[in-house]
Amino acid sequence: MMNRIEQTILKNLIYNEDYTRKVIPFIRDSYFSDQSERIIFKEIFEFTNKYKNLPTHEALIINLTESKNLTEPQLQSSIELLNTIHQNKDEKVEMKWLTEQTEKFCQDKAIYNAIMESVGILDDRNTKKTKGEIPKLLADALGVSFDSHVGHDYIQDSDERYDFYHRVESRIKFDLDIFNKITKGGLPLKTLNIALAGTDVGKSLFMCHVGAGCLSQGHNVLYITLEMAEEKIAERIDANLLNVTLDELHTIGKDDYRRKFDIVKNKTHGKLIIKEYPTASASSLHFRALLNELALKKNFRPDIIFIDYLNICSSARIKPGGNVNSYTYIKSIAEELRGLAVENNLPIVSATQTTRSGYTNSDPGLEDTSESFGLPATADFMFALVTNEELENLNQILVKQLKNRYNDPSSYKRFVVGIDRAKMKLYDVEESAQRDLADSGQDDIPDRPLNTFGNRERKMNDKFDGLKI
Repeated sequence: MMNRIEQTILKNLIYNEDYTRKVIPFIRDSYFSDQSERIIFKEIFEFTNKYKNLPTHEALIINLTESKNLTEPQLQSSIELLNTIHQNKDEKVEMKWLTEQTEKFCQDKAIYNAIMESVGILDDRNTKKTKGEIPKLLADALGVSFDSHVGHDYIQDSDERYDFYHRVESRIKFDLDIFNKITKGGLPLKTLNIALAGTDVGKSLFMCHVGAGCLSQGHNVLYITLEMAEEKIAERIDANLLNVTLDELHTIGKDDYRRKFDIVKNKTHGKLIIKEYPTASASSLHFRALLNELALKKNFRPDIIFIDYLNICSSARIKPGGNVNSYTYIKSIAEELRGLAVENNLPIVSATQTTRSGYTNSDPGLEDTSESFGLPATADFMFALVTNEELENLNQILVKQLKNRYNDPSSYKRFVVGIDRAKMKLYDVEESAQRDLADSGQDDIPDRPLNTFGNRERKMNDKFDGLKI
């Protein structure tokens, strides 16, 4: 009888076809610490890969005997182990248990190997890899898992498909009705959502406001900042939730502050974690490691992640300063962030800078995305934030939909929301304000004075003179 999981795995790789086809893509020869076990696994793997069938005991013996890479002691030890496995081939184990044990074996070995390799890099024993590759080594090891899903069977899975069509999709709602309208109820899980704006227009304000709203709804929120300090983000969210101006936060008495904060705390059932990284220093690998650490140390799993902002993240796949253009680099970051959203079953909200030409463009489009058109190709939902002096005087900001996978973007293509910059708040405006936008998707807009913007005889689909995004 065999009492090592490694030998049980090897036996079933030879004599259990269903098991082999399920697990062999995930097993590596480096997972076997015993040399003979490693040699036998290599032979099994090469045979199944070449002949698309299980090797027999006899075939393995012959291949080992004819191998020119084995010493005599290695050959004899491997044949003895093969014979032991063969003698116990009729011992049966439960398939589900064995698959689960094999997955655990692979995960444990992958993590152990990654740690040992990382130690070798730190000690300069491994000169082929740099310290910058350690996070990827660990992330790849932590990501080892068996994926049993082999695809959607169109005929067989019709009932599941019907249920999918009639299932109410889980979404993270906004506290802004207009955004819920254009997204059909909020942000779906596994999505990347991007705000486009110039400097000081309102990217961080938008994310802080939405983050505060999610927190108030009882969601767990992770806010990652690569531009401002953790304390500055917390300050903005304080102003929003406590309903005081940024200036008042610095003059309010401690008792008054505590009283206001206790009200917020008693109403809030979610948690907010704010994590700061130096600009351009963190990638999806760092964020993935952070999520693991938060789960382990604080039992915290976010429902939504804000990343402020995308352009100053780094790529996990492309080294900084590598010989790639900005299109490839930014697209890579966007793809990695969307992958993170899918892995963790949550929406990610981030932002991007406009181009130089887009900064003065009165009617921004996807082409005004800073550095890379690959970003809008990857994002699920993208919109521009637009302002000018007249809008600022009305305490409003204009939003233009650029891409929307959740709804028809021609509905409310342009709309306005109220903005209180002092309190870091956004709010809905009267519906009449939206009807004044000529390209809002409504065909029956009367040609009448624009009462929202100072009773001028013009419409918002003009050139938006002086707008800043």
